[in-house]
Amino acid sequence: MKELGFDLESQVENFARYEFKYLLSKAVRDEIESEVRHFMTYDGHVHPEFENSYIVRSLYFDNAEADNYYEKIDGIKTRRKFRIRTYGTKADEDLPIFLEEKGRHNNRTYKQRIRIRAEDLKIAQNPSRSIELLELYPNVSLVEGFIYDIERRRLKPRVLVDYLRRPYSSPYDMNFRITFDGALSASAVDSLYPSDTAPRYLSNAGWTILEVKFFRRIPAWFHRILQAHSMTRLSISKFCKGMEICGLAVDLS
Repeated sequence: MKELGFDLESQVENFARYEFKYLLSKAVRDEIESEVRHFMTYDGHVHPEFENSYIVRSLYFDNAEADNYYEKIDGIKTRRKFRIRTYGTKADEDLPIFLEEKGRHNNRTYKQRIRIRAEDLKIAQNPSRSIELLELYPNVSLVEGFIYDIERRRLKPRVLVDYLRRPYSSPYDMNFRITFDGALSASAVDSLYPSDTAPRYLSNAGWTILEVKFFRRIPAWFHRILQAHSMTRLSISKFCKGMEICGLAVDLS
């Protein structure tokens, strides 16, 4: 990529927003989703064969002490973690692979990501080789931060998390987005595409995580839906759930 002369830093995508999360039973999910459809539509990435959802797969990094996990559980206001994300369970040249940094400053979340080539995946998920990314993706602050944390915090791939996401976007407000995430499972592996024999564990079976993402405020119509269902915000992390069900960390709070 270096020899192509791209300004790779300009290829980094940045997102900053508020994220509110709620845990829904199937009955409540069906009711809320039915109401949401009056105002929002599926985004362009859904697959009919997955009931208008798509697969999200994330390989999360942490160290042996599970520092990233406990920073989240302890509610540290400024924190970050790294993951490699794609949108399928099998390697497919049509599916993008991203190196992502997900973090929080006070109450607002942010995400940075850069697409990496499939042939660089083995390097990115191998801490002993990840420094090679500095040559492959030069002068990219996201990559530099990733390598810094690999070395300083001794990060390595710890848990692979899959779930099905049904996303809605608003034609009236491009900064407002809702996702219904279910069928969450996790595996304690160090690869984005592990062996089919790797043990997998289900979390929150039958429940859905509703994520509400917005830049400034929630629309009044959706606020009324939340009030009508007496919804309470929760601190839910798919990464933390994956660590817990795989026996990699224990919530002591």
